[in-house]
Amino acid sequence: MRTNLAHSPDPEVRIRSPEPGDIDALRALEMRVFTSDRMSRRSFRTFLRSRHAEILVADLGGQVAGYALVRFRLHSATARLYSIAVSPDARRRGIGPLLLQAAEDAAVSRECVLMRLEVRDDNARAIERYRKAGYRQFGQFANYYEDYSDALRFEKRLQPKLEGLRNAPRYIHQTTDFTCGPACMMMALAWAKPQLKHDPGLEFRLWRESTMIYMTAGHGGCGPSGLAVALKRRGLYPEIHVNKPGPYFLDTVRSETKRRVMRLSQADFLRDAKELGVPYHLAPLSESALMRAFDSGAVAMVLVSGYQLLRRRVPHWVFAFGHEGRYVLVHDPAADRDDQDSAIAAETYAVPWSEFNRMSSFGPDHLRATVLVRKGPVP
Repeated sequence: MRTNLAHSPDPEVRIRSPEPGDIDALRALEMRVFTSDRMSRRSFRTFLRSRHAEILVADLGGQVAGYALVRFRLHSATARLYSIAVSPDARRRGIGPLLLQAAEDAAVSRECVLMRLEVRDDNARAIERYRKAGYRQFGQFANYYEDYSDALRFEKRLQPKLEGLRNAPRYIHQTTDFTCGPACMMMALAWAKPQLKHDPGLEFRLWRESTMIYMTAGHGGCGPSGLAVALKRRGLYPEIHVNKPGPYFLDTVRSETKRRVMRLSQADFLRDAKELGVPYHLAPLSESALMRAFDSGAVAMVLVSGYQLLRRRVPHWVFAFGHEGRYVLVHDPAADRDDQDSAIAAETYAVPWSEFNRMSSFGPDHLRATVLVRKGPVP
């Protein structure tokens, strides 16, 4: 992606939709700002008509002073900022940040949860601005541009402005790669008992109480029954919903000895769950059922594919604490951590149901598992 971002806001700048008569001005701006990888007049016309693209124009005194082009893919919750440019005559008016925000708003309106972009690796000013706007580098393309320059890949998680995100329950991050389940249980306990004080050792006590495979096997496998048993023994009222019977996660290890441990441990947890009276449903939760559960005062620990959040194909638990419209409100315990092992920021998202449904399917067998949690028994 090409870029020429500006600095400070100007109330005279208006972001609007493009008009057919803007194409000549857009093409002229393209020729002024970029020396290579220029879009043609035909490309602008194609994007203007496309249902899978959106052009946003910065209007300054009736003149085109900049534009942003966002592209969308069918059945994808990821948008791509394909191009953004500001006229050299209109710099230092905040047009770049306004266009970037408008592009993100356009992506949110289409229920996208990620914005991605490419930027030349030698464009230090643009890179700095993207980082300040919350973008994180996640990759690189070699020889990407016409002059064989490399491109850095950045992405940002997008957030709609929802009241539920401002009033979220306490966020607790996992401190290891294998304690997502215990971190979600800690969030459930803190939700049910707000007076609960932070206990660094609780994460690992819960892990011991709920896990069923060796640490050296890779994933620290907390299954739905183990999570439910640990929470029930601590005074909460969990309820298990899975779309298929266990054992689970066997394909995450190669050793037959370790698989045997997983089978026996999961069978043990399932027996414990039944003895403790934990409701067990061999059926996944539909959108309406999950929303009704939230409305009745429940929260949920939901198994998702780690590929969506961590870029690793591992099972991963997140804490879903409500909904607003068709958005599911989620705490992801896998936050980036600082040198003191504390979360840099809470990883709290509003995920459209379509994307949430896609991410909450794990592995080749499309396992779906949810542990609903209530503070008291169902009336």
